[in-house]
Amino acid sequence: MARILLIDDDRSVRALVENALSRFDTYEISFADSGARGIELFNEVTPDVVLLDLHLPESHGFELYRKLQALDSRALVIFITADCASEVVIQAMRLGAFDYLKKPLEVDRLRRMVASAVAARKAADSPVALSVGNAETNEYFIGTSPPMVEVFKSIGRVANHRLPVLIRGQSGSGKELVARALVDNGNRAKKPFVSINCAAIPDALLESELFGHEKGAFTGADRKRVGRFEQCDGGTIFLDEIGDMSGLVQGKVLRLLQDQAFERVGGTDVIRTDVRIIAASHQPLEDMVAKGTFRQDLLYRLNGFTITLPPLVERRDDIPHLIEYFLRRAKLEMGRSDLTGLAEDALNALLDYHWPGNVRELQSTVRQALLNCVGTVITQDCLPELVTQTGRLTATNLAEAELPVGQTSSTNVSDSNLATINDEYSLESMIQERFASGSTNLYAEVIAEVERIMLTRILTLTDGNQSRASEVLGITRGKIRDRIAAFGIKLDTSVSIDS
Repeated sequence: MARILLIDDDRSVRALVENALSRFDTYEISFADSGARGIELFNEVTPDVVLLDLHLPESHGFELYRKLQALDSRALVIFITADCASEVVIQAMRLGAFDYLKKPLEVDRLRRMVASAVAARKAADSPVALSVGNAETNEYFIGTSPPMVEVFKSIGRVANHRLPVLIRGQSGSGKELVARALVDNGNRAKKPFVSINCAAIPDALLESELFGHEKGAFTGADRKRVGRFEQCDGGTIFLDEIGDMSGLVQGKVLRLLQDQAFERVGGTDVIRTDVRIIAASHQPLEDMVAKGTFRQDLLYRLNGFTITLPPLVERRDDIPHLIEYFLRRAKLEMGRSDLTGLAEDALNALLDYHWPGNVRELQSTVRQALLNCVGTVITQDCLPELVTQTGRLTATNLAEAELPVGQTSSTNVSDSNLATINDEYSLESMIQERFASGSTNLYAEVIAEVERIMLTRILTLTDGNQSRASEVLGITRGKIRDRIAAFGIKLDTSVSIDS
């Protein structure tokens, strides 16, 4: 049983907490009406969760909190008080409180918060699904998936050459890391390296940023400026999001690639330089060429060698390694050496999510989870709501692509006819139909149909309760939500839904 300790001198609060929690046979509740008595009981019962009033007769809640933490830092503390001034709440969370409850207490919120704290405390005492150490690593890339091995091989092949390299990949997939790896593993490692985000600099300023300008070249040019290409003589320049470059600048970059020469803005002197160009774009440059917004001859010049970074969804085996890497770094930065790892529900949620923002989004999510984590283990409750509730594979075209031919994408679990296999579209008839049509993907289609039938029937039997369905099927709730979206199953709001 989870041990709950309430420290509050208000009898009405004691009665409310007792009525709210005592009906659950999973809680053992102790009460103290003073700080001194609270410390005595804390030592006697070693509670998992403490409900602590901020204003006690002989002591302040913050002072008592520090004493309790000194006795056992694993206990999670929820402050309860009528004082919800911003500075009080901020101070409570800075100290490391699990959460903050406002008086008068809302019973449902109290129950949810205590349950969440108990789950977090239990996770801290259970073996973690992913352990995280404290050692720092300086690796460029984390992962051993086949797509990333190909990236590593490509970097090794071209690092020592002066050949321009074009890095392709979705936003957040790590294109600048590839550029830095190319430099540091090549023969220009000790030469200058400059990274320019072409999308972040206005067109009117990008030309001057890259090529420099002479005094008086334009309004405000009160002195000569040396551009990046000139500064990087003998080194490497990384042009990120080169598809956002204006036509004028594209022309000057093309000339530099051809002749290693350029003029400053407003100047006539030809300046020669030895610069290796690495470019990157998340946009399909061939489509931009077709639309006339990107020069075809520049694309040919840039595309001396192409490295394509896979999106994170195509390298899921690397996600646990990336999580561990980002957590190690975040622990050091935030001084959280007490963190031991991730609980199974948190790891499963991160593995289930489809990561539209790729590695950059994963890094941000890991940092947020650590900030939200009060105990020593990150649980699913610590993750941003976007990851746990939304954003999975829900695109209509993806859902339709996974459905067998002839099946609609608007199934409703409350329809009684879904409790049995539809005679007009049975599994057997589907196999015969797809075989007769010459299908070359029948295995995947049959597996998808079996999964759809099983999921809809279990959801019907559990009245749409996803937690219960998860237990029965032996898969995570995140996976169930994915398949509900992929198969277009609509949850009827008239039944009890646990999302």
